[in-house]
Amino acid sequence: MPPEYTPTERSLPVIGAGASAGGPGRTEGRTDLPPVTRTDTLIDRPTVDLAAVPESALPVSEQQEGGGPLYVVGDVHGYYDELRDALAAEGLIDANGQWSAGNARLWFLGDFTDRGPDGIGVIDLVMQLSAEAAAAGGYCKALMGNHELLLLGAKRFGDTPVQSGAGTASFQAAWLLNGGQKTDMDRLQDHHLQWMARLDAVSEEDGHLLVHSDTTAYLEYGDSIEDVNDTVHDVLTRSEADEVWDLFRKFTKRFAFRDEEAGPFAVRELLDTYGGERVVHGHSPIPYLLGEVGGEDDEGEGVAVDGPHVYADGLAIAMDGGITMAGKLLVVQLPLTA
Repeated sequence: MPPEYTPTERSLPVIGAGASAGGPGRTEGRTDLPPVTRTDTLIDRPTVDLAAVPESALPVSEQQEGGGPLYVVGDVHGYYDELRDALAAEGLIDANGQWSAGNARLWFLGDFTDRGPDGIGVIDLVMQLSAEAAAAGGYCKALMGNHELLLLGAKRFGDTPVQSGAGTASFQAAWLLNGGQKTDMDRLQDHHLQWMARLDAVSEEDGHLLVHSDTTAYLEYGDSIEDVNDTVHDVLTRSEADEVWDLFRKFTKRFAFRDEEAGPFAVRELLDTYGGERVVHGHSPIPYLLGEVGGEDDEGEGVAVDGPHVYADGLAIAMDGGITMAGKLLVVQLPLTA
């Protein structure tokens, strides 16, 4: 398996290959879509309409803001209840789901929706915690994952044909085949779209280079963190379907750090360019990264995930615990000593 192998590629439908975009051929092979059993509850649950944080509630100095411990969260993929449980276990939220960690710093590594039952609920919670953490002198921030790009594309472009290496595809079909949930699309509002489109792709905290995907594709978008984030935002602002598709495809690449010889070199390319001493990423479920399951669609029964996977000569930390394959939703304080 080549180091940049992208398993999502096999799930990219070719338009006109035996079925129309809206016909039965579109959902062929959708083994990764679990049944949604909470439909009525999800549709009835109001989304968060956040008001701006009052100026008086914001931290008054850089020294006050974000001086506490640093936490990262792996891929959530719509598992709202599991996310609340994991955050509460680390003391980051209280029993009511409100921020209770003072000036702590919390980073989500992307992929909030798809596959699980309540992606919009997850986004609402992250937006809520961002406002509450800022008022308490800490912060809660998030990176853009490939599934944010996928959901944005499905909403903006629908069945508009885009050029793929596998032929002509569409965001809508790819979203469905990669776990898109109708309840998420039904509840998606403008403020969710605006929030997702403004997410950064790369950040650095305390020597940790935070990215969503275990790929070097970020290097194609700029020589600094600021350049990469600006370029990604520019692509989404221009909103050209093929251009956004190319961004999505590159951010689905994976396993660049896994090879024993080439992996550490690939990590160092990112660190030398953007800074930091370790790369922290999500995207590739740890059971998949370790070869314990054959792909993201596998249920992963019997696969135990105890915590993050440190690899590539200790230079990379994988944070996707494989919640979609009976794994674990990881919320971890950095730095790790392993």
